[in-house]
Amino acid sequence: MSVLALAVTGRGLVDPTEPVIRADDEALLRGRAAFETLRVYGGRPFRLEAHLDRLTGSAASIGLPAVERRRLQVLVGLVLPKAKHGDASLRLVWTAGPAGGGPTALALLSEVPEWIEPARERGATAVSLLGVRASAPWLLPGVKSTSYAVNMAAEAEARRRGVDEALFVDGEGIVLEGTVTNVWWRIGKTLHTPSLDLGILAGVTRATLLELAPECGYEVEEGAYEIDELLAAEEAFTSSSVRELMPLVEVDGRPLGRGPAVDELQTAIRELAAKV
Repeated sequence: MSVLALAVTGRGLVDPTEPVIRADDEALLRGRAAFETLRVYGGRPFRLEAHLDRLTGSAASIGLPAVERRRLQVLVGLVLPKAKHGDASLRLVWTAGPAGGGPTALALLSEVPEWIEPARERGATAVSLLGVRASAPWLLPGVKSTSYAVNMAAEAEARRRGVDEALFVDGEGIVLEGTVTNVWWRIGKTLHTPSLDLGILAGVTRATLLELAPECGYEVEEGAYEIDELLAAEEAFTSSSVRELMPLVEVDGRPLGRGPAVDELQTAIRELAAKV
C-alpha cells in the first residue's frame, strides 16, 4: 500500500518517509493513541464527521487530550488533493504525546490496497478464534486504539491456517467481530449482526448498512448469536470503511453461499458515496 501524503500538526505536509513521532510519545511507548481509517471517494472523505465523532470518543476512553477536530480537518484538507483519481484510504491518528507535552495529530493518505477488489470478487475465507467480550470500561469496548497487537496476531494466525480473515467469538461461541471488521449474515430477508452491547466496534460502515438495508428490502436484527447460526446462514459478509463489504465464502472450513445481499448493499454504499 503506497503512501500518497502525510500532514502533521504544526508542520503541515511533510515527506511521508520523514519521522514525525517523538521517541517518547506515549503512542509509541504505551500504545496510547486513537485512530480512524476511512475511504475517500472522488476526492471526498466518506462520513468524515462520523469518524471524527468516534475518534473523539476513543480518545476520551483512553484518557488522551481532547481531540481538536478543526486541526484534524485542516490536515485532511492538506492531504486530499494528493489522492490519485480521487480514491484513497485516509487514516487519522491522535496521540497522547510525550509526558508533560501535547498530542500529535496525523493525517495519512494511502492508495486503496490492490488486493481488496480481487478478494471481493472471489470471496474471503475465515476462521473463528477466541476473543474477549469487552464489557468492562477498562477493556475499552468499541475503542479504536493503536494497541492492535492482538488483532494483528489473530490475522497472522488466520493466515497460518490458510484463510484470509479471523472472526472473534467469546468463550460461549457468541460471534463478536472480525479483526478490523463487523460481521453480518443473511437468513431469508433478514440480516443479522452482533449488537454493540457485546463490546464490539460501532463501525461507521455498520451504521451505514443499518440505514441502507431497509431500502434494499432487508430487515436487520442485532443480538447475541452463536457461531453455528452464522454457519447455517444463506450468505455472510464483513463490513469496514476501506474494505467496504467483503463476502465470506467459507468459515471454519464450511462453505457458504454467495448471495444477493452483499452485492446489493455494496452497490448501495457506492451510490451513496457518489451523492455526498
